[in-house]
Amino acid sequence: REGLGRWGQDGERIRRLREAAEVSIFTPGSTTGRPLNVLRSFSAPTDELAADEEALADRIRGAVSGLLAMLGITPDPIRSREHILLSSILAEAWKRGSSPDLAGLIRAIQAPPFQRVGVFELETFYPAAERLDFAMQLNNLLASPGFESWLAGEPLEVGRLLFTPTGKPRLAVLSIAHLSDAERMFFVTILLNEVIAWMRAQPGTQSLRALLYMDEVFGYFPPTANPPSKTPMLTLLKQARAYGLGVVLATQNPVDLDYKGLSNTGTWFLGRLQTERDKARVLDGLEGASQAAGQTFERAAVEAQLSGLAKRAFLVSNAHEDAPALIHTRWAMSYLRGPLTREQLRSLQPEPALEGAAPEGSQPGAAARADAEPASRPTTASPPSRRDAPGALAERPVVPPALRERFLATAAPTSEEFVYRPALLAQVDLHYADRSQLDHWETRFLLARLSGANPRGVWRDAQSLGDLPDFDTQADPGARFDAPPGRVLDEKTFRGFGKQLTSFCYRSFPLELWRSARPKGRSRPGESEGAFLGRLQQLQREARDAAMEKLRRRFAPKLARLAERIRKTEARVEREEEQYRQSRLQSAISIGATLMGALFGRKLGSVGNVGRASTAAKSVGRARRERGDISRAEQDLEASREELAALEEDFEARLEDVRLEKAVDRIECEAFRVRPRKSDTSVAELWFVWEPWSFRHGEPAASLARLPQGKNNG
Repeated sequence: REGLGRWGQDGERIRRLREAAEVSIFTPGSTTGRPLNVLRSFSAPTDELAADEEALADRIRGAVSGLLAMLGITPDPIRSREHILLSSILAEAWKRGSSPDLAGLIRAIQAPPFQRVGVFELETFYPAAERLDFAMQLNNLLASPGFESWLAGEPLEVGRLLFTPTGKPRLAVLSIAHLSDAERMFFVTILLNEVIAWMRAQPGTQSLRALLYMDEVFGYFPPTANPPSKTPMLTLLKQARAYGLGVVLATQNPVDLDYKGLSNTGTWFLGRLQTERDKARVLDGLEGASQAAGQTFERAAVEAQLSGLAKRAFLVSNAHEDAPALIHTRWAMSYLRGPLTREQLRSLQPEPALEGAAPEGSQPGAAARADAEPASRPTTASPPSRRDAPGALAERPVVPPALRERFLATAAPTSEEFVYRPALLAQVDLHYADRSQLDHWETRFLLARLSGANPRGVWRDAQSLGDLPDFDTQADPGARFDAPPGRVLDEKTFRGFGKQLTSFCYRSFPLELWRSARPKGRSRPGESEGAFLGRLQQLQREARDAAMEKLRRRFAPKLARLAERIRKTEARVEREEEQYRQSRLQSAISIGATLMGALFGRKLGSVGNVGRASTAAKSVGRARRERGDISRAEQDLEASREELAALEEDFEARLEDVRLEKAVDRIECEAFRVRPRKSDTSVAELWFVWEPWSFRHGEPAASLARLPQGKNNG
């Protein structure tokens, strides 16, 4: 506590830190802290990323490499058949806008959606029997007891890691000490690729937007090997600063880091190095960084400084400074007590470890792009009562062609008997527009289960789907059918369902947006409150930095002129003092010579004695005048210093005004809704569908259909 106090660290400052940012500890692959669902990395990319072929290829390569590393397979993008096959499957799925889960990848390995890989037939490149072995490896991973924790928790989404749902900044600590080496490589690779995808969706800026800090980077960025984490890490070191993302890497072994990456490092903090190899690697990296910045590098001088560093002392080399600087670190606000135990991690959770896992759209267009995956378990949403099953018909009711009859596919093959129940499936295109340049189209997929209730309210309890579900080509031969209620099969009634749907969508699906008066702005469709506040805060920081830079440019010439005046006045004081010292010395010599001549000369009034006396008197007068010159110069110096202090005080006061005016914690936003245009609402597709339901004895009825999860109504 005393050490912290000497460095200006006290409980009040720690309290302000806790109030300013939420600290959350995430434990991927474990429920000890807050788990993360890492399989979001297989979700279809944003439109911006999909349009960048190079970035898309990096994303695919990183996702596949991380998964193969977890299986213990060397992830070689050129020679590995497993890597090439999985990359092709993922690229094909993303091209269709699909977001496969691990189970979907396993199925696609056995039956890929293509017949050729390069110029070779699929069976020649990778025979089915060998693909089955590969699929079994992935299936074993999926079925392993410990893998369930990788599927739990919040989605691995950078926007959520940086801000809470309410827009409060978040310090996200990602603890991976409990993972094996393969699992760590898998997660770090996935994380870095997610950071790159998020980064490229942001506009460029000169202001710091976020900071990625990685401790003990040894093994993830080696000089010769090429692990899956190396490519995304190098990409971040080269490009992140242009997007306002800072990257801080810490290691005790600089010799084990890639030298190309080191040459892209702008700021170095160098402590005591243990070996000559480490020192040589650091000097090589510093030299490369200096050459890239067009600066002269004094290798011998820097080497001497490194060799003489004391404890808690660091040599700081900045690409924007002419020479390295020596600093001493202050006490940290937390004690370095090593890795935390699982019990300690649990005790640090101020809230339940698992937040709602439903992802929030934090990127433009997230609302239109269904950010969901096929449900892996049957749903029990709005189930029919179990007593309806015995009345099911053995024969399928005749459905008129105009109703476009379809059969929803089951989530998994089943040998049990089930019942098809009637439902309506619709695809609706909604158009949101207003005077503020909002022009957003959104597609909704709705499933309305038909019962004996009033058909006019058929859409009231409709389930919103994330995408169009899969259809079977025909009904299951052994299934039974529930009879459709009332006049549902009448073509006129069926057309009426479409008209009802238009009014229902207008009432039930307003687009929720956020707006702020200062700074003036409004959210994008699909942008959460937290993401919107984060974007506003970044704009506010950029405006603050621009205003402060404008002030600096305005005051810089005045400060420079005063500094130059002070320098010249100080030189003048020194010159006057030197002249005064010389005059006093000359006066003393003249007076001494006059006295000696008067005492030992032959005549007191001789011409020589009179001349020496006159010279002595002049020297004394000159010394007196120069003493006055010193006093006037010192007064001028004091006045200049006071003027400089006043100018600096004015400058600091204006800077503080800018900080207060542009403070990010003063931003307030409110929610508002925009309803879809009725005239533009279009029921693009409407089907009469049969949904498979299970009726097991003693269990609630459950849908067996494979339904893509989607947003809630309203």
